[in-house]
Amino acid sequence: MGFNEIIDCFNHHRINVVLFILITLLHYSCFKKSNDIVFKDIAPIIHQKCAVCHFKGGAGPFELITYTDIKKHANKIRFSITSDFMPPWPADTSYTRFADELILTLSEKEKLLQWIEKNCPAGDTTDVELPITYSTTHFRKPDLIVPFLKPIYLQGNGNEHFFIVKMPYHLDKDTFVQYVEFVPHQKKLVHHVNGHLLKYDDNRKFNYDTGITHVLEPVDNFIETYKKMGLTYLGSRDNNPKNVLPALIPNTVYYLPGFLPLYYKENIGGFYLPKNGVFFLNDIHYGPTHQSCVDSSYLRVYFAPHRPKRFVYEGQLGTHGMSKVVPPLVIPPNTIKTFTTSLLIPADISVLAVNPHMHLLGQSFWAFAITPSRDTIPLIRIKKWNFNWQYYYVFKHPVVVPKGSVIVAIGTYNNTASNPFNPNYPPIEVKEGDGFHSMKTTDEMFQFFFQYMLYQPGDDTISLRK
Repeated sequence: MGFNEIIDCFNHHRINVVLFILITLLHYSCFKKSNDIVFKDIAPIIHQKCAVCHFKGGAGPFELITYTDIKKHANKIRFSITSDFMPPWPADTSYTRFADELILTLSEKEKLLQWIEKNCPAGDTTDVELPITYSTTHFRKPDLIVPFLKPIYLQGNGNEHFFIVKMPYHLDKDTFVQYVEFVPHQKKLVHHVNGHLLKYDDNRKFNYDTGITHVLEPVDNFIETYKKMGLTYLGSRDNNPKNVLPALIPNTVYYLPGFLPLYYKENIGGFYLPKNGVFFLNDIHYGPTHQSCVDSSYLRVYFAPHRPKRFVYEGQLGTHGMSKVVPPLVIPPNTIKTFTTSLLIPADISVLAVNPHMHLLGQSFWAFAITPSRDTIPLIRIKKWNFNWQYYYVFKHPVVVPKGSVIVAIGTYNNTASNPFNPNYPPIEVKEGDGFHSMKTTDEMFQFFFQYMLYQPGDDTISLRK
């Protein structure tokens, strides 16, 4: 072997030795890193991404707060992470981003899986700050609790139930509300709630503490029903709603599966709350049950320190909204069909949050705005619709939609036997129905809600959450 060959051989082996050392160090570093992960390293991930539902009385079926809670359910957490089953976040993050997204990054997933693989090392658990919860909410302590005056009896006949419910309250003085949280008692049965605030004129006589507390829908005569519930002014001789019913503040109470109370940072949104009034649930929908039970849901009301500086409004496209569904929402059996709805925006607005709504046949949802200059403003895209998780998605910053823009929503429905959520086998024709019956789970809806403010310069830089 010549001198040059000897040098080449030496260099080759030196490179191999260096590579061996680097690989060994990298392996040791990764091994050491995974061994060093203890509860305090993974607790913030679980608390931020899981405990929003998994707390006492929350939407989740078990708690994920303490070390004991989390270790007990470690195998469920591992399955949920590896299968992407949890945390639930249907919105496509490659299309738009929102505040408080319930998604795990790759590094967060790896850290959790490594910790579980090492049998959940505890470390010093006293060094971990646990999230504060107030009984059935992860929000701050409420300022007012408004219960059902009487529990609602749900007959176990396998049918869906719809109720109108009044929830009076009394305070020492007028105030302002930042947001209202509906707390379901029968969490597995409450499908949705739409509620308003009835604001009475103190110069007229009323007595809403009398009368029946709730009514099973549908009803034949609303005015007569409201009179029986004690909701109308006293002494009115006609049936004109303007003379009989108090002023109404719409959309103060809202609930859907997976829904968290909709709120923004101080000074944005909220409403005036007179010292005497009624929260009026004009529609609370219970899913079918074969076992009779009672529901004692209630409201948690969170006051605002002062009058809001920016008022928030809500727009609604589609079913029962301000725009038609095209073509009409009729889905023949054994078909996959797409529908659209669109709305012209007459003023500059700043969109704060969006909420798509479909039922069990929903397959995908897409919404965007087209500006007068033909630019596209992405709002939300859900590639795989999930009826069980219907958030009101809050943007990190308001999305400015200029005057003359058109908001467009596109929904696709799967009414075939291949849809595992199809309530009918074999499939039958499904449509949006009419009146209250349109709200049945087995019927369909195509709606797009959006909350907005009238535009002011600088809105696109405002942070909507603290």
